[in-house]
Amino acid sequence: MAPPTLPGPDETEDNAQWRTAGDRIQTLVEASSSGGAAARERAEQLVREVTDLYGAVLERMTDVALAADPGLADRFAADDLVASLLLVHGLHPHDIERRVSDALDSVRPYLGSHGGDVSLLGVVDGVVRLQFQGSCKTCPSSAVTLELAVEDAVRAAAPEISSIEVVAAEQSPNAGVIPAESLLTQLHSNGHRSTAWQPVPELAELSDGEVGGFRVSGATALVCRVGGDVFAYRDRCSACTGTLAGAQLSGAVLRCPNCGAGFDVVHAGAGVGGDSHLDPIPVLVRDGVLSMAVPQGVA
Repeated sequence: MAPPTLPGPDETEDNAQWRTAGDRIQTLVEASSSGGAAARERAEQLVREVTDLYGAVLERMTDVALAADPGLADRFAADDLVASLLLVHGLHPHDIERRVSDALDSVRPYLGSHGGDVSLLGVVDGVVRLQFQGSCKTCPSSAVTLELAVEDAVRAAAPEISSIEVVAAEQSPNAGVIPAESLLTQLHSNGHRSTAWQPVPELAELSDGEVGGFRVSGATALVCRVGGDVFAYRDRCSACTGTLAGAQLSGAVLRCPNCGAGFDVVHAGAGVGGDSHLDPIPVLVRDGVLSMAVPQGVA
């Protein structure tokens, strides 16, 4: 996907500081347990009082701001840090269906690289209903990466949803369509897989046509940029099972330095002139930073 304008180093550092504030608060509350149950209860009550206070103030400020300039709603929603705080207090300017739709738009370019797309059929009683379209004849691992990208984006935008359901689309008999049930069957809040997205700001430094190796969450990923898009794959050639270290890009085709096999990095790593394919790793812009999600079993 094509990343938007990324924040500068100072802004990224500032965002990281506030995004980890919740963890620091939780650590302090847990530390209060050393003083006994009563001490912890007082600490938790203090946090609730402070949270309710700034929530009430935030609501008044938001009402005044939007009354003066309704266009600020989109600006608030576009700032991940502001939007997440508004969500906590039920003050987000956009309804749940708009937020889910925007989240799907953010990952649609990524789905396109796997030959797929997704439509929002509606949100009823906390249940998000989706329909997937598209095909990828040589990339069964697309199901995993699409699930990671779509589920994470939807739940981040609308944490209050209860489940995600997929409605099967009609399939063409002559196309290798990925079945909807292999992407997302029914993902409920108490059973969906958690995804640890790791920020890798260094990915933004790759230039067009450049290939680089990155170690993320114990896995080695080969990352390349084609125009404004960044693509990541497991460091393993599916043709010879060797490392892809030293591989070069020719247009959108990545050539294995050992066996010479070619893979189309723009279209989910599909083999060129063969049935082999690379294993893709999701890359999305999260909180203004390019981030990777390494599926279980990749490392």
